[in-house]
Amino acid sequence: MALGELALLRRLHESRHSRKLILFIVFLALLLDNMLLTVVVPIIPSYLYSIEHERNATETQTTRPVFTPSTSGRFHSIFSYYDNSTMVTGNTTGGLSGGQLHKAITTQHMVTNMSAGPSDCPSEDKDLLNENVQVGLLFASKATVQLITNPFIGLLTNRIGYPMPMFAGFCIMFISTVMFAFSSSYAFLLIARSLQGIGSSCSSVAGMGMLASVYTDDEERGNAMGIALGGLAMGVLVGPPFGSVLYEFVGKTAPFLVLAALVLLDGVIQLFVLQPSRVQPESQKGTPLTTLLKDPYILIAAGSICFANMGIAMLEPALPIWMMETMCSRKWQLGIAFLPASISYLIGTNIFGILAHKMGRWLCALLGMIIVGVSILCIPFAKNIYGLIAPNFGVGFAIGPSAGGAIAKAIGFPWLMTIIGIIDILFAPLCLFLRSPPAKEEKMAILMDHNCPMKTKMYTQNNTQSYPIGDDEESESD
Repeated sequence: MALGELALLRRLHESRHSRKLILFIVFLALLLDNMLLTVVVPIIPSYLYSIEHERNATETQTTRPVFTPSTSGRFHSIFSYYDNSTMVTGNTTGGLSGGQLHKAITTQHMVTNMSAGPSDCPSEDKDLLNENVQVGLLFASKATVQLITNPFIGLLTNRIGYPMPMFAGFCIMFISTVMFAFSSSYAFLLIARSLQGIGSSCSSVAGMGMLASVYTDDEERGNAMGIALGGLAMGVLVGPPFGSVLYEFVGKTAPFLVLAALVLLDGVIQLFVLQPSRVQPESQKGTPLTTLLKDPYILIAAGSICFANMGIAMLEPALPIWMMETMCSRKWQLGIAFLPASISYLIGTNIFGILAHKMGRWLCALLGMIIVGVSILCIPFAKNIYGLIAPNFGVGFAIGPSAGGAIAKAIGFPWLMTIIGIIDILFAPLCLFLRSPPAKEEKMAILMDHNCPMKTKMYTQNNTQSYPIGDDEESESD
């Protein structure tokens, strides 16, 4: 019995130093982060619209006409809680003159129209149009906070290592998910979304840095990053349909409670494997941000990532509302519409991690920008949900949602898609400059392993020529 326990403890201890287990933790963290990111996409527009109409219905019902006792026995007002409609009934019209009856029925008809809940096809609804800005700001708050937080998390990992920020990201993510489940006002939803930005910053910066320190070979590191980003893609893939189906058939809180349970499981795994109580400062100092911003190659690469992501980021707040206006889409269809884009993203992250190393990263970026631009230009021509499959299959989270919501309200959804599509296509040729950027020791490890609970191994490629780096190698070559 004691030998069995010792063998189990030894196996668990060895698993802590497994590169694959570290990769799985980062994969799971990115998966849950992006599930929470996208699960709200089909829920929030419809939920805010229903909240607004419930408020209007409550205010309007206080103005319902009250009939006198002499007429109340013959003329009744019945309110249906099933569809929020009002019906006027009565056995006889005695006691009411023709003018009174016409006035009462007209008044009740007005109350019925005003108190009715949101229809399946709220075409050209003013409340729905104004909702573009609200939804856009809500979606953008996460990325805005993350954009501000990322540099500070990068500095923090230099001082205390990766495990503690990674675990802090789990804690913040759990709080944000529970807040989403029970928030019933726009203000609390905004706070929950902003908190998610802080948690996402901790998880993504620490997680990707941990992978870079574990996988020291350039090709292996690229493959590992592709697998980890596959978690991001899978979260984007599962989030919208998962949220829309549970919201339609169970309720708003259901998808967030399921996510909270999964986030809790991820936290238990992190607590066991990463041991976040230990402070492990990094030996190397990062390059100053000002130096990076002066590098034109970094600016071009960052610009291509920003504009390519801005397309899907602008779709998130605007597409569900446009579908509600023009296609009479049901709640579950609002999330299914993003499924083709998510599937193609999942396929791309697994394929291009390998292909980019062979055919060139610059070519992959150029082709991606062109495909995204053309696909976005095709979206306004879709007449139903099936017409969105092909454009979405080919498709700046901070600027995208906030600007997208305001622009969609000002100039309309079709023009918004046209503008971002043209920007992507025009920016694509700049990726040609990334064909041969100046590189220094690219094949070597970019991070050391002092801040990770794993032993790293150095790898060399047989088909590459080795160059002398130090005095020892110079003496050996002589």
